[in-house]
Amino acid sequence: MKIYVYSILLCWFFVSCGKKDRIEREIREIPVDIKVTRFDKIFFETAPEDLEKIKKEFPYFFPAGNDDQIWLEKMSNSQWRELYGEVQKKYSDIDPVKNDLTALVQHLKYYFPKTKTPKLITIISEMDYTNKAIYADSLVIVSLEMYLGKEHRFYEFPNYIKQNFEEKQIMADVVSSFSKRKITPDVSKNFLSRMVTAGKELYLKDLLLPEYSDADKIGYTPEQIKWCEENENYMWRYFIEKQMLYSDDQKLTSRFVGPAPFSKFYLEIDNESPGQVGAWIGWQIVRSYMENNEVSLQQLLELNAKEIFEKSKYKPKK
Repeated sequence: MKIYVYSILLCWFFVSCGKKDRIEREIREIPVDIKVTRFDKIFFETAPEDLEKIKKEFPYFFPAGNDDQIWLEKMSNSQWRELYGEVQKKYSDIDPVKNDLTALVQHLKYYFPKTKTPKLITIISEMDYTNKAIYADSLVIVSLEMYLGKEHRFYEFPNYIKQNFEEKQIMADVVSSFSKRKITPDVSKNFLSRMVTAGKELYLKDLLLPEYSDADKIGYTPEQIKWCEENENYMWRYFIEKQMLYSDDQKLTSRFVGPAPFSKFYLEIDNESPGQVGAWIGWQIVRSYMENNEVSLQQLLELNAKEIFEKSKYKPKK
């Protein structure tokens, strides 16, 4: 009997791998030509007297009501120019980023056929870590100053934030931005809905960034992924015993779903835990749902969290 079950599992594994390989071959054949505009270079290499020209060409980077002196000061300020110099050292060749975006857009077109081929625009912004990369239908805007490497001397951020200031995170951040357009908001605002919504975003990364590790998809270190895997059963029991799943307590988002230095169980394990463990659990629920139900990706993104959870057959690994 054991041999029979093992044989079935082995066959299923090879069929599954074969299907994934076929899909990836089809994706690689999708024609995509990404155009790149280095606005970071255009801005800092433009003479002050020509400011008006680039304002007309790129009006969306110059909000109405701002005095030109703001932009002229930025062009000549020594600290901004030093930052520009660091960006050029790191990204003198933008082709690796372009190639990564090309592969991502091929996946987007496969799973979302109406996707337009966006133009890649690189900028140097205000070090806003909440908007490092923006997907805007026909544009992908990347703030290169936010991807200089977590150890860069310019970064005065907590470790849990700057650990994702790596080039590898650019496409993960683009998918996060893209997902906001595709995931139907859940009318319920309880803890379960917030976990599952985060889980949908991470599941999109499973499909759109298949070469990425789980750590890169969620922005963890390998050690943090291992912690979640080893403590999955404990975390789930905690959520159940505390009757959190259908709680509307908004503080649960900051405790367990949003980026944070650690999750707040208010126990000794807090300092060992990474932030976002609720998002990680939501990810496992969505994965389990997709393994146990025949639904399209579009249907998944539209379904409410309660239905996904109830049909997921999710059981934490012990």
